[in-house]
Amino acid sequence: MDSLKNGAPHHWRLIKAHGKAVGLPTDDDMGNSEVGHNALGAGRIYAQGAQLVDLALASGKIYQGQGFSYIKESFQTGTLHLIGLLSDGGVHSRLDQVQLLLKGVSERGAQRIRLHILTDGRDVLDGSSIEFVQTLENDLAQLRQNGIDAKIASGGGRMNVTMDRYENDWSVVKRGWDAQVLGEAPYKFTSALEAIKKLRAEPKANDQYLPPFVIVDETGKPVGPIVDGDAVVTFNFRADRMTMLAKALEYQNFDKFDRVRHPKINYAGMLEYDGELKLPNHYLVSPPEIERTSGEYLVHNGVRTFACSETVKFGHVTFFWNGNRSGYFNPEMEEYVEIPSDSGITFNEQPKMKALQIAERTRDAILSGKFDQVRVNLPNGDMVGHTGDIEATVVACKAADEAVKIILDAIEQVGGIYVVTADHGNAEDMVKRDKTGKPQLDKNGNIQILTSHTLEPVPIAIGGPGLSAGVRFRNDVPNGGLANVASTVMNLHGFEAPSDYEPTLIEVVDN
Repeated sequence: MDSLKNGAPHHWRLIKAHGKAVGLPTDDDMGNSEVGHNALGAGRIYAQGAQLVDLALASGKIYQGQGFSYIKESFQTGTLHLIGLLSDGGVHSRLDQVQLLLKGVSERGAQRIRLHILTDGRDVLDGSSIEFVQTLENDLAQLRQNGIDAKIASGGGRMNVTMDRYENDWSVVKRGWDAQVLGEAPYKFTSALEAIKKLRAEPKANDQYLPPFVIVDETGKPVGPIVDGDAVVTFNFRADRMTMLAKALEYQNFDKFDRVRHPKINYAGMLEYDGELKLPNHYLVSPPEIERTSGEYLVHNGVRTFACSETVKFGHVTFFWNGNRSGYFNPEMEEYVEIPSDSGITFNEQPKMKALQIAERTRDAILSGKFDQVRVNLPNGDMVGHTGDIEATVVACKAADEAVKIILDAIEQVGGIYVVTADHGNAEDMVKRDKTGKPQLDKNGNIQILTSHTLEPVPIAIGGPGLSAGVRFRNDVPNGGLANVASTVMNLHGFEAPSDYEPTLIEVVDN
């Protein structure tokens, strides 16, 4: 990939992939794969997850919709359960939103509240769970003083409990279900703070992988399993790691694991997690209405499309790219290929992931002559970057680099054009830094590892034998971001982009 930068200065530049450029509230918000692929595919910037929730909480609109009315039906006689990631990372959820929601529901009739917390350590520093739980416990103590029965009922680490995605490993969701619904877990404690401190004291423990635990009273009875007549809100605003739990909570016919019992509850998501599946049926905040995506536009204009990734990013090159929409626009014009990801291991154990298989399927699609566009995501730098394992991440980046070469060689063979970019930063910086850019050290003097995404811009490169001689990046779009890529790709296919799309990054200079 270095050769793409060194080859032609007019064919390589940086673009923004975080904050306001992808619809997030501030430029302190790191980008993520969902909002990144939405912007890449939609060609416009939509208010996203966190920002939608912020606006709904600030205006009070969150309490005026059908979703809130639905959960409120349970307030008189049942318990309100809040399930989600306890974090201020802003990728899946934000602690301040949970605090505002707690205040809002208690002012609007919730008498008994239970929280089922998932610890982070992936989008924020490992160990920060203790501080987050202390903050939450202070708020709950205040509610109890006001006569509201509010407690933490269960917990566990996000990668071990509940927050699996793309049906990679249902046992993760089952562990959460057992704790949250059945009140069963291998560890029982009388407080969440005690739970996390003790579980973190185990060798190799970290927030991401803490085992499931339940909170019990002095008689050893769980303080808050979900039962008939209760209400449940999953408070993550990001969809991918809540969808599986949403299915388990909502579907009558469910066979992924034995639920033992399926309580009759009123369940709402913070947002709708899957627009095509209408999942969940009820939600507190309506999603951005994304229509007329570039994928739809190109397919309707005869551009035959192939999309491919492995399980962990397959939804990104299809569902998120197409504006949070499942399925094909035209099955005769499109083919989507999912290569199963490794399951049951952490990604640093197999850092090459499925890069080679993705590259080979993509190469075959290019050489087949059946497609006018192939769209691919190589997840290595992101998924292995999240583990904080630097040596494994080097292997991961090398594997992605080799995959890019296989794909570019195929493009060379058919006289095509390539666009290489990323949806957000991660592996390019794996060290926590202070304001001056110097690495931060922990109490023992060791460099603090960064496992989260970054705020860095991402490269975009264009080239290939099919690129006309005069095409180059413009100089007059200095703040270009991911949303500018859609117009650029449309232009490279020979189409003008719709007038409301973000402007193209390219121009044709007459030699």
